Amino acid sequence: MVSAHVISHWAPEDQSFWHQRGHSVAQRNLWISIPALTLAFAVWMVWSVVVVNLPAVGFKFSTNQLFWLAALPALCGATLRIFYSFAVPIFGGRRWTAISTASLLLPAVGIGFAVQNPATPYEVMVVLALLCGFGGGNFASSMANISFFFPKAQKGTALGLNAGLGNLGVSLVQFVVPLVITAGVFGGWGGEPQTATKAGVHSSLWLQNAGFIWVPFIAVSTLLAWFGMNDLQDAKASFADQAVIFKRAHNWWMCWLYLGTFGSFIGYSAGFPLLIKSQFPGVNALQYAFLGPLVGALVRPVGGWLSDKVGGARVTFWNFIAMALGVVAVLQFLPGPGHAGNFTGFLASFLVLFATSGIGNGSTFRMIPVIFLTERQRAVQGQGPAAQEQAIKDANKEAAAVLGFSSAIGAYGGFFIPKSYGTSIALTGGTEAALYCFIVFYMTCIAITWWFYSRKNAPMPC
Repeated sequence: MVSAHVISHWAPEDQSFWHQRGHSVAQRNLWISIPALTLAFAVWMVWSVVVVNLPAVGFKFSTNQLFWLAALPALCGATLRIFYSFAVPIFGGRRWTAISTASLLLPAVGIGFAVQNPATPYEVMVVLALLCGFGGGNFASSMANISFFFPKAQKGTALGLNAGLGNLGVSLVQFVVPLVITAGVFGGWGGEPQTATKAGVHSSLWLQNAGFIWVPFIAVSTLLAWFGMNDLQDAKASFADQAVIFKRAHNWWMCWLYLGTFGSFIGYSAGFPLLIKSQFPGVNALQYAFLGPLVGALVRPVGGWLSDKVGGARVTFWNFIAMALGVVAVLQFLPGPGHAGNFTGFLASFLVLFATSGIGNGSTFRMIPVIFLTERQRAVQGQGPAAQEQAIKDANKEAAAVLGFSSAIGAYGGFFIPKSYGTSIALTGGTEAALYCFIVFYMTCIAITWWFYSRKNAPMPC
């Protein structure tokens, strides 16, 4: 028996179908998906805020241990994305969204209990940090799912909204958590406050609220996904069907480019609070850290929309140039021998980096569906309408898998960027070496985009 939530036929490229039924169903699935993804990002990045407060409430972890706690969710989330990339065609978008959203309850509740006792072993904290990777994994399946619902002409905007508003979870956690940990939001149910000591000043913190605050929202979002979303029968595919992407050269090129855009966004987000604290000790890092992810998330839909208008490759090419120049600007404002640096210039330069990473996120994800649709249509050119229709279905499945898999590779930036800061500081005493490596990497992204996608007579213009 087929569930009422399963749609047996889905043809978004058919204008009649789209206007009569497709548009409303697609929009409903999109707007249920967005808050679920926002919560996933919030749980994924919660350690970026928690680690800053652990020493104040009595945890005796080293700086290196704190950097690991900030980086491990990204490492786990990136790895889970590889598997989540293929989950939607196997299990169904509705079912997988509900299950993966419900899984966020494990780290949220676990953190709430663990941080109340400074004697909690570091190994427990490591496990909780890894469990937060569930939130990172959700992005791959969410984007793959939404890509099935929209026609090619609207994929950029739809994916940009899903990802951009979902990415707001990073900024949300860095803005909300510093507020909710200062009050007993849950009364006696939330546990007793801890005594925090900073610069000799004592205050009360409810650090457990960093985890507990998300629990009711996760529960509601899970129910909305289960009862309000749909599974698409046309999107069904086995892992073997999807694994063909590993033979597609453009899968690997787009993974590299997405590592440059989303990897930068999530890596800069994860490392920003600790970077500010290490480079400008007199600045309250959490007062400013949320601004970068907020800017990056808000402009991501702009990247998708702009790419729908002028082409994803063109936007991506110029965007990587801007990112390289943004890192050059950051280098000018860092503290160094004989000067204290300029925090205002540093913050402004990083806001440019966050904005361009957001635009690039949208533009690269607009490129992927176009690339694979064009490739499959070229392969069946002149073979008739039936072959063309099958090519569109195959392209949608491949593009969805590539969206998920490239997001997995991109998410490793959330691990490498914070760790590169720590390694650079340990080896050279500053972060400059890491930043110079970022510039070199962006130059490779510029070259790949130009050669394959944006130049005149490029093999795959998009």
